[in-house]
Amino acid sequence: MRIPPYYRKPSWQRFFAGMAIGAVISWCIFVYIYGEWQEKYSLEIRSQKDTIEELTDEKKIWQEEFKKLNKENQKLLTVQEIIVKITNDDEAVSKYKLDLYSLYETEDKVREDISMMIAKDINTVSQSSELIKRIIENKTHQLNGKRYRVKIKSMVIYTTLTIKVEIMLD
Repeated sequence: MRIPPYYRKPSWQRFFAGMAIGAVISWCIFVYIYGEWQEKYSLEIRSQKDTIEELTDEKKIWQEEFKKLNKENQKLLTVQEIIVKITNDDEAVSKYKLDLYSLYETEDKVREDISMMIAKDINTVSQSSELIKRIIENKTHQLNGKRYRVKIKSMVIYTTLTIKVEIMLD
């Protein structure tokens, strides 16, 4: 079997030469377009990277300022309200034969005793928590002809000073 001698005919030589030149030209066009795309995408990635770095730096600045403001505001936090709650009120009603109004009066008197802590900053109030405890526990309350004391069970100091107490006979 013999291969036909197409390489000798000028029409076939022009066809193969055109294919080779077309392949080279198309390869050059492909490389040019691919290079343009890569340049475009690398510029886009670089600009996005710069934007991310700027936003990260800005975020750090905002976070630092926010932390500073929080620290300043925390220093300025003050006690806004005092809540006193008798925890053994059911026991006091049944065991000591006290009415709910007497318990309310006792809560109110305790609240009045420590009312000087309103509008004080939280740090001062927490430093004087032992003083608050002594003020509350050392005072006797006269209810229905009997003397009662209150004992602090828990104290939470924040913008609201919450004190839970138990009432007992003196």
